[in-house]
Amino acid sequence: MISATGIEGIAIWGWLVWILPFVGAAIIPLVSKKGNRIRDYTAVAFALMSALSAASLLSITFAGDEVHSQISWISSLGIKAGVLLDPMSVIMTNLVAWISFLIIVYSVGYLHGDRDLARYWFFMLFFIGSMQLIVLSDNLLMVFFGWEGVGLASYALIGYWYRDRKQDYVGKEGHYAGKIAMWASPTHAGIKAFLQTRAADTMMLAGMFLIFMHSGTFGFKELVDNQAWAETMAQNNLLIPAAILLFGGAIGKSAQFPFNEWLLEAMTGPTSVSALIHAATMVKAGVFLVARIAPLFFALDALDTEAFFIVVAWVGGITAFLLASQALVNPEIKKVLAYSTGSQIGYMMMALGIAGVSTNFADGYTAGFFHMMSHAMFKASLFMGAGAVLHAIGSRFMTDMGGLRKDMRKTFIFMSISALSLAGAPLVTSGFWSKDAVFASLLESNNPTGIALFGLAFAVAIMTAFYTFRMIGMVFFGNKSKHIQELEEKDHHIHEAPNIMWIPFAILAVATIAIGVVGFLFEEQIHTVLSNYLLKSFGIGQDNEATGHGSTDVNDGGLNPIAVAASVIAFGVGGGLGYLFYIARKFDPNIISKSLTLSKIWSFLYNRWYLNSLLYWGSVEIPLRVYRIIWTYFESIVMEGISPLLQHTVSGLSRVVKSAQTGLTQIYLFVFAVGIMIMLLLMYLF
Repeated sequence: MISATGIEGIAIWGWLVWILPFVGAAIIPLVSKKGNRIRDYTAVAFALMSALSAASLLSITFAGDEVHSQISWISSLGIKAGVLLDPMSVIMTNLVAWISFLIIVYSVGYLHGDRDLARYWFFMLFFIGSMQLIVLSDNLLMVFFGWEGVGLASYALIGYWYRDRKQDYVGKEGHYAGKIAMWASPTHAGIKAFLQTRAADTMMLAGMFLIFMHSGTFGFKELVDNQAWAETMAQNNLLIPAAILLFGGAIGKSAQFPFNEWLLEAMTGPTSVSALIHAATMVKAGVFLVARIAPLFFALDALDTEAFFIVVAWVGGITAFLLASQALVNPEIKKVLAYSTGSQIGYMMMALGIAGVSTNFADGYTAGFFHMMSHAMFKASLFMGAGAVLHAIGSRFMTDMGGLRKDMRKTFIFMSISALSLAGAPLVTSGFWSKDAVFASLLESNNPTGIALFGLAFAVAIMTAFYTFRMIGMVFFGNKSKHIQELEEKDHHIHEAPNIMWIPFAILAVATIAIGVVGFLFEEQIHTVLSNYLLKSFGIGQDNEATGHGSTDVNDGGLNPIAVAASVIAFGVGGGLGYLFYIARKFDPNIISKSLTLSKIWSFLYNRWYLNSLLYWGSVEIPLRVYRIIWTYFESIVMEGISPLLQHTVSGLSRVVKSAQTGLTQIYLFVFAVGIMIMLLLMYLF
């Protein structure tokens, strides 16, 4: 490990990665006064400088080194600020930086002419800086500052179009489930995201300070080097609760069950914001936090931390199934992609969770991290492609699309490539290999939990392929919708997105294929890098009686045939059905409405399993009704009845006291004498 005192040497680039976006955000309001072009170019320039700074750190990973740079921060508590440049953070920071840069470039075209772009650029750069702070920080306290930063930025950007125009709503207006409205305005969606993630952040804060109380440090390296704190917490039955509280913060940011509902309405912001949230920031923050703390808690295996990892795995599995099932029926393109994000993050959580109860931690850990990388690329591409479609036709509903492959050929090609990666097209897409790695880690865990979760993951893979083909079919195939025909009748011809918009998502789409072609070798390389990191930093991989850690050879040197077969079958079944119904149009999807059972299932899924309704009834409607009852029967009757009684009582007592105030000295002496006689009598009696 290369240590650095203060900001020096290669460590300076680690600091600049997250500082530069903050600097850019700070000066955006100033340069915006000089003109729109210089404002836009300034945002792009700072995103690019941050990305180049991140790229300069790759030499650390290639050399197998690690840099830990610290400066004094809160000296009274012995807390230092620092960056930790290890293989995991360096890979992640480059992923965040370069995808964010492409989204920033895309935004120049997507939001051209918007009246509030200075505010947009400020929060986008602030968002990127906050995410990079999470990734590169060497301690939980700094992570939490970045954590709250991404929360603030997401609130501002989800509600960016705060004037609440109908065209910016999400959900179908007039759709109710359990008497709860299932559509939302930008301001409503922003507040919902803010409140739900704040509830989870409170859990994270509690977990952080529980650990700090017993360890006296927030630092990741310090927590590994001296594990006496963990033994004390385990003896007091606080270690697992603290770990799960930290995980509570992660599932809030990553929209995992039961904090998944905010993500489904966060589509009210610009599509570029959705791409950033779903691919490079916010929801990936939760996965990264779990990836950061998982080796720490696994290294404490002698203290029995298995319960924590089982919770992580099952939360991921439940969320993956829950959201994939809802994506099957939703008519809005951005919401389908949002459901997909939550579901795919469930895969990542499954892999990271199963790693902790597996005989080979590195397999599950690599699978989860690899899928996070793969997903970031194809999901950013899909969202930007969806934005190009929305830009062209002015509707978020796929029922208003259709037949667009001829008018938007480039968007069709690159969205289809990214969609194939999401669906897990065999052998040539990164999504296939990363999903296969998750399957293999579940199968090879030698744990009953892994086998059960594999069945769940397989079902999710089938649903993923189906809803992906459904989305591509509804948008690009079939006849043009009535909405498009009306636009064309008004001389609004559908056209391809400008170069500044389609080139960024084309780059990411091609990258998914490039990685897919060498997918197994790429996975092996990532596995080697992360295995060495786990071994050097945590001792995971050595034969150790205290921890029972096994070897770190990738899948014992080869592919898992069952995992590969399952991946191919899932793609074939789900993709095949999606192709027959929505691309080849061999069957009419409306057949569902003709079956009472299928229509009931469709309605249940379309109403989001009624979880959103339960959320509002439990946290809004019922509390408000209780408050109204309290107001009606307690405030207005009891309290308002007590007030006049108290008023008359005090007024009566004041009149009695007032009547005794005669101003005559002899009366005061008489009363004083009577009082002394009473006191003497009481003293005599008692």
